[in-house]
Amino acid sequence: MLLLRKEQLPDDPNWLLELKLDGYRALAFKTGGRVHLRSRNDNDFNGHYPGIVQALEAMPDETVIDGEVVALDPEGRPSFNALQNHGGAGTPLNYYVFDLLILGGRDVMAEPLVRRREMLEREVLPKLSEPVRYSPELRASLADLIQSVKAQSLEGLVAKRRDSRYEPGQRSGAWQKMRISQGQEFVIGGYTVGGSTFDALVFGYYEGGKLMYAARTRNGFTPRLRAELMKRFAPLETRTCPFANLPEKKAGRWGAGLTAAKMEDCRWLKPSLVGQFEFVEWTPDGHLRHSRFVGLREDKKADDVLRDSDQGRGEQ
Repeated sequence: MLLLRKEQLPDDPNWLLELKLDGYRALAFKTGGRVHLRSRNDNDFNGHYPGIVQALEAMPDETVIDGEVVALDPEGRPSFNALQNHGGAGTPLNYYVFDLLILGGRDVMAEPLVRRREMLEREVLPKLSEPVRYSPELRASLADLIQSVKAQSLEGLVAKRRDSRYEPGQRSGAWQKMRISQGQEFVIGGYTVGGSTFDALVFGYYEGGKLMYAARTRNGFTPRLRAELMKRFAPLETRTCPFANLPEKKAGRWGAGLTAAKMEDCRWLKPSLVGQFEFVEWTPDGHLRHSRFVGLREDKKADDVLRDSDQGRGEQ
């Protein structure tokens, strides 16, 4: 079940609030005595997070739960960058569980959310231990929670209607998200040449089925990361620019525009890789100011990536 992007969440007792976790969404299921951890795109996470898989072995057989794989930074905050680099020693990984789809072979998706969470709390979570955790309801006013999220530099909040059924693959609006920090996923469509790898990534979002250029960034890369990304780029090289709104006529006030002259330094990629980016703001001409690459999103499909302010307008 997917989240609908909103600028403001319902401040209503019929909705429960949770922290928006900055990680990889993943379904965990146990069938035939074996645990499987899969991304929303059905990628196998078992090899990536063996500690989480081992901790889930105690869950009831023929059971499916929904949650998110999250890495914590030294201050204990969810960090997507830390998740990208979790191979390094000492990065705590957790699986935060927030919903129950099937329990002991019984499909409970038609049950209201509060009922599913009660069954999760009673029948599943007591059998599990670290690094599996529960994503609790936040019992405070929306205004206080927004203030706290800002103070702790967290990503945002999630609101879910208490009587909502679980709708797989749907973005019905019964689950909503509000990003408080500035950042979102974008599709990587190319790079500019520089050094032995690249100078900057060129990225954008889909609008009406067309890939639209948003910005390019040189920030957020280590030499090792640049080399790893170049390996991912190699099979995606193409002569065709994937962006429908290029070239642009002017570089713009902030120099983010990509003109025909600047495009001569670009190398294009088939738009299949999705990255997480942070930025300060959108400019009036539709570009990003002070953008920074955070990491690749292995759990996102490129054609699902819209500009955040447009979430919910199309088929998402």
